[in-house]
Amino acid sequence: MRVTLATWNLENLFLPGEQDGPKTQAEFDAKLDSLAATIDRLKPDLLGVQEVGNPDALQDLVARLDGTWHTELSAHPDGRRIRVGFLSRHPLTVTADVTAFPSQFAPLQTADTGAPLNAMGRGGLAVSLEPVPGRTLHAAVCHLKSKLLTYPGNRHNPKNEGERARYAAYALWRRGAEATTMRALADELLGGDGRTRDVIVMGDLNDTPLAATTQILYGPPGSQIGTGGFHTPDKGDAARLWNLGLKIPVEHRVSRVFEGQGELIDHLLVSHQLLQRLEEVFTGADGPLPSINAQPVERQGAAGSDHAPVAARLTF
Repeated sequence: MRVTLATWNLENLFLPGEQDGPKTQAEFDAKLDSLAATIDRLKPDLLGVQEVGNPDALQDLVARLDGTWHTELSAHPDGRRIRVGFLSRHPLTVTADVTAFPSQFAPLQTADTGAPLNAMGRGGLAVSLEPVPGRTLHAAVCHLKSKLLTYPGNRHNPKNEGERARYAAYALWRRGAEATTMRALADELLGGDGRTRDVIVMGDLNDTPLAATTQILYGPPGSQIGTGGFHTPDKGDAARLWNLGLKIPVEHRVSRVFEGQGELIDHLLVSHQLLQRLEEVFTGADGPLPSINAQPVERQGAAGSDHAPVAARLTF
């Protein structure tokens, strides 16, 4: 059997008239029609989604899709009310919905003033399902802190370069803590041996495959895709997650375009057991991605998404 697993940032999925959502019903319908066409074309068995601003908007999207779908959303949206979740062709069981940083972390400074933070901005959601009879897949989805910076007063431009540097550091610390929190959840899902368990961690990590925050999620170094040790088993295989995006040809390794520069910031990370079943991995945009900038409000009401879905097909 072939199973398709995918992740996609749906970009501000709100109802018409809501803050950050489309201004008109026509814009909302155009957005849903575009998203639904892509999902129907990809035919995922499991799709991790990010930036779901209103659960009712997600249900409106599901109503446009072919077939029967099951949905689960994190109970922990961020200050903009966006959250992560799953769409699945198979029944889902929620196994975790995490926000708190590991207890060993001291609360983090995230602004020049204000209370320190000790939890993820958006909850990380984990589910289990049987995409193939008799085989349990453990999946987690997340949306880590963005590199797009917001300054006091909801500004997107800094007063000076000192402020820019401080807020970039705050965002980096927060993204690193969120990656560590998701790595702890991955350890639970792996159950001590990724050689025998089907585990995938997916989502918008808001950084590239070689970024330090992304690599936190990989676990032990030594045999990541593209390295000299890839084909050599080692003791780290039980705990390691492999980034499938590194199997995408370099010229297509883009899930978002920022100021004209393509980058892969949406990821599928799998256990050793799933890695052995990989058939192909690809980005699934319908056409060229729009180039965004540090002013996200400029795409309010735009159809589709500013991200490409990243998908993998596995054979069982």
